[in-house]
Amino acid sequence: MIYTDTRDKSVKTDFRTAVINGMNKDTGGLYIPVSFPKLNPSFINKTPEPCFRDIAFEMAKPFVENEIPDNDLMAIINDAYPFSAPIVPVDKTSYVLELFHGPTCAFKDFGARFMARVMSYFNRNESTPLHILVATSGDTGSAVGSAFYKVPGLDVTILYPEGKISPLQEKQLSTFDGNVRALKVKGTFDDCQKLVKTAFTDETLREKLRLSSANSINISRLLPQSFYYMHSSLVVRNRSWADNKIENPDIIAVVPSGNFGNLTSGLIAKEMGAPIKGLVAATNSNKTIPDWIASGNYETRPSVTTYANAMDVGAPSNYERISAFYSLEQVRKMFAAYWLDNDGIVDAISSCYDKTGYTIDPHGAIAWKAWYDIKTSAMESLVAGQKNDIEKPGLVSNIPEWADSIVNKKAVGIILETAHPAKFGSTVQKATGNAPLIPDRLEKVMNLPDKAVPMENDYNKFKEWLLANLA
Repeated sequence: MIYTDTRDKSVKTDFRTAVINGMNKDTGGLYIPVSFPKLNPSFINKTPEPCFRDIAFEMAKPFVENEIPDNDLMAIINDAYPFSAPIVPVDKTSYVLELFHGPTCAFKDFGARFMARVMSYFNRNESTPLHILVATSGDTGSAVGSAFYKVPGLDVTILYPEGKISPLQEKQLSTFDGNVRALKVKGTFDDCQKLVKTAFTDETLREKLRLSSANSINISRLLPQSFYYMHSSLVVRNRSWADNKIENPDIIAVVPSGNFGNLTSGLIAKEMGAPIKGLVAATNSNKTIPDWIASGNYETRPSVTTYANAMDVGAPSNYERISAFYSLEQVRKMFAAYWLDNDGIVDAISSCYDKTGYTIDPHGAIAWKAWYDIKTSAMESLVAGQKNDIEKPGLVSNIPEWADSIVNKKAVGIILETAHPAKFGSTVQKATGNAPLIPDRLEKVMNLPDKAVPMENDYNKFKEWLLANLA
């Protein structure tokens, strides 16, 4: 497989280079495959559907061809995934994909654990450590920290916005030691991300340190997240008739979206043959992408703090990948876009609980409400000619190519539940009246001492710290 760059299509490189570098230091661009392989239809159409690990192996194999032998690749996958992602039906046409069964109770575990093992594999013969820099708006950092902790040859520095993530999320970040440490930055997630991106293009810093990324900038984070899209869509396709008597339903993946890496992973799965008809980009008041889809103008803006803090991103990195893969018109055909403010998030958690009995986190709640509105009336109203105000929460006015399947009741939705509701206990309790149970693996971190290092939102000071502590 050959990889190129979102900013310079003349670039041609291999998987190892894309993974180790994270992004192209010469252009600042992100690595993307030059084409998408297709899974064999005989594999996709197996009955029953293949298991998660078999799907992961078949999907990863063409991306690492001639770089990771099959036996080593299967060992990486088996080690990365002692857990899977259950599908939970909450009504006849709505399925929740639970992505919180990994060690840090967030979907980032799927990408981070695969990435850590791949990086360790590629770094095994190097004499110096690979330094991973990662900005997080909530769950990425803890997943990366957990995945990379004590992995030989790898060193991790996590940047998070001080005071802008949940207390439990902060505990998951601030309690690492050894080869993993956290910096609490006086700023927003976008500030953290800018510090990391600037470091990658700093030639003098890179002469001293071998740097790579571990958030969705890195292609090895995106690829493994596509595994659960393929697996869940096959599961839902095969069980749909028994649940709702819809034969060959159009499957719509409804994705809580901040940096838009997860949604980009869904696009990869769709390109590889997953039976996904379309996607919904569901976000909070940081509605850069919905505004782009509505107006055609992509304008970044400072992020604002919301209850769905993992999506508090005003300048989503993976816009570069999406716009490199597709034209705006193609995006409008594939995507619906939807957003909620804080009041809407609380109402969505409450509404999901009241209507289905399912307790959902603030991010998944936006996706649930998006799907509920789309399938009950919102899409039908758009098709009938209604125009929605982009400044008001709800569905953006573009009509995707799958709109008729919604109107004709031929679609089902997979709602991605990206984090355990206990990570946002106070918000969930405010909405439902009940405090979610805290899994043992989360409860343990609450008693660990904080070790995060304060950091100003100043690149020179950040660089000084890196050179003083890591070089």
